[in-house]
Amino acid sequence: MTVRAYIGLGSNLDAPDAQLRCALQALDRVESTRLVASSALYGSDSLLAGQPRYTNAVAALDTGLEPLALLDALQKIENDQGRVRKERWGPRTLDLDLLLFGDRVIDVPRLKVPHYHLHARPFVLYPLAELVDADFVLADGRRLAQLLQDCPFVGLERL
Repeated sequence: MTVRAYIGLGSNLDAPDAQLRCALQALDRVESTRLVASSALYGSDSLLAGQPRYTNAVAALDTGLEPLALLDALQKIENDQGRVRKERWGPRTLDLDLLLFGDRVIDVPRLKVPHYHLHARPFVLYPLAELVDADFVLADGRRLAQLLQDCPFVGLERL
């Protein structure tokens, strides 16, 4: 059985646009997984002052993997592209977040789905909105339209 999963992509080091393009290709090569669509690229300010701007996107995948196996595959792609974990929300070559996994709500130590900061991140919500219907409802019952209304398109630039 395949599940539609949505992945947030971000980079602010080492040619971010190229990092995201490479990551999209890598996502399409994950076992039992197919890249279905990806949003446009967006530029956004960093969550921490003094960092370079980020390039962000969202990808839709159809996957036969279980959530933690998909998370492992995402972290392998990050590591393969030079991700070094020094500080929370610090600069990075690549960040891949599992945002949504079908209609499942997941709350285990390694993974929270829907992503726990999804509602507060316009650099995730607006690219996600490109890939779903206008009346999209998250697995936890929140409506994407309401999240967009509550999280304005501020600090974003569609590239």
